[in-house]
Amino acid sequence: MAQTVVGMANSRAAALPAGTPNPISARVCRLAAVMLLAAAGLAGQTGASNDAASYDVVVYGATAGGIVTAVSAARMGLKTTLLEPGRHIGGMVASGLSHTDVGRREVIGGYSLEFYWRAGTYYGLPQYLQDIAWYVEPKAAESIFQAMLQEAGVTVLKGRRLREKDGVRMEGGRVAFIRMEDGGRFAARVFADASYEGDLMAACGVTYTWGRESQALYGESLAGVRGETPKHQFLVDLSPYAADGKLLPEISPAPAGPPGSADRKVQAYNFRMIFSQDPANQVPYPKPEQYDPRRYELFRRLLERQPALHMGDVLSIGPIPNRKADINNNGPFSTDYIGGSWDFPEGNYARRAEIFRAHEEYTKGLLWFLAHDAGSPPALRAEMNQWGLAKDEFTDNGNFPWQLYIREARRMVGEYVMTQRDIQTDLTKPDAIGMGSYNSDSHNVERVVNAAGFVRNEGDMQVPVKPYQIPYRILLPKRGQAANLLVPVCFSASHVAYSTLRMEPQYMILGHAAGVAAALAIRAGTSVQDVDTRELARILVSQGAILEYAAPAQERSLGILKARRK
Repeated sequence: MAQTVVGMANSRAAALPAGTPNPISARVCRLAAVMLLAAAGLAGQTGASNDAASYDVVVYGATAGGIVTAVSAARMGLKTTLLEPGRHIGGMVASGLSHTDVGRREVIGGYSLEFYWRAGTYYGLPQYLQDIAWYVEPKAAESIFQAMLQEAGVTVLKGRRLREKDGVRMEGGRVAFIRMEDGGRFAARVFADASYEGDLMAACGVTYTWGRESQALYGESLAGVRGETPKHQFLVDLSPYAADGKLLPEISPAPAGPPGSADRKVQAYNFRMIFSQDPANQVPYPKPEQYDPRRYELFRRLLERQPALHMGDVLSIGPIPNRKADINNNGPFSTDYIGGSWDFPEGNYARRAEIFRAHEEYTKGLLWFLAHDAGSPPALRAEMNQWGLAKDEFTDNGNFPWQLYIREARRMVGEYVMTQRDIQTDLTKPDAIGMGSYNSDSHNVERVVNAAGFVRNEGDMQVPVKPYQIPYRILLPKRGQAANLLVPVCFSASHVAYSTLRMEPQYMILGHAAGVAAALAIRAGTSVQDVDTRELARILVSQGAILEYAAPAQERSLGILKARRK
């Protein structure tokens, strides 16, 4: 099987906890052997197909969390490959989510912090705190991730998507190997599903869910359908009906369920567009082929009632370097395609492609409406046209992000389900592997007609939390389901808890822990469920992870990272 080996530097010796570098000659010989074995199709494993390329660790999904999982495993001396279904690496961090959701910066450490420190080095901006750049252009993020993978010696393979049917071979409660659409097979001692969709996890037969739990299931006051949704809400009463009495587009015909009830609906997705205010680096907003201004009639009515709204009132403008901005949803009608994401978690590849295209058409139409349609007030149009798509981003995709912002899809129901109490009251854990601190933040789920006959959004949740510890157990399938699978992105949490944990720095924190845990499981010959969590914590702390909320912790973490880089 043809392989692309990304880099040979910084491979680690087999003495896993120590993490001492190999001599260059040993690294080269080892990687050369890997390439020969893979090319010859001889890297087999007991119980695996003879033509399966064999690794210590196979990571599926080159999201930021997947990249850090692979880097972490490789730095522990493991032969690691990273399989990415698409053409690019980095997930949302390299596809528009550039104005990072950090929460309390003091809780971000380890290899997650390393990425942002490398970004500070990339920009050479000493005014950033401790040379850390939290806001990173997509093209810069992808470049930084590529360097991390290359230095760690991770084999990166793009265009490798799991077969939709029969993509996983399970033997004795373990993943033996996985099959790609192109016919490739990959065997490993430990697998990690770091995709936003959780396709590998689901194909392994691991228990999972999607949508919103009821308040009663885990005793969560924030769970289920939201009775009150004060933010990103219509503050004026608008009729949901057209002149012919039919419901306007972008409104659900079904009413919201009772407050606190469960459903299978997921929060809105969008594209995080990158705009430029530099005329030399702008591309005009493209007019979609199927543009229909009637689709935005509800928005026109809102702007008619509130004609003084500025661009920042209808779009969130997050500044990033080089006169660019990360554009996100803001207000009751914006870039979130409310209701368009419901089928995504369980959709097959064809259905997801349809959903992707629908989001693209919605977004392009919205931007065209704001910039050019007579329904957009003149002052707002003028503001919009001071900006354009960034010419130097997503250059192989018409300057449009290649990754849809999948805020939430499947969620594993594993060894431990993290819930509301774990982010508000029960803040410490015996098996802590990192920390979180961002608000419990769910975007709106649906747009409905309320009892009074007016348009309302439902589902938004923005609830402050205290810095909390993240337990290792949320990465683990239930015992007996998959003894060699770790899940650092579609991890085990309720909708309420996932809404704070789903931030990209936390995905990277979990990926760091997953890579070390894989090494410990392999060294001890145990399942991932039986990893020594005290040893896991010790190694993570030695690598700069932050497990306790303390102001000097990030300085210590950065010192460890800088020392390792010298």
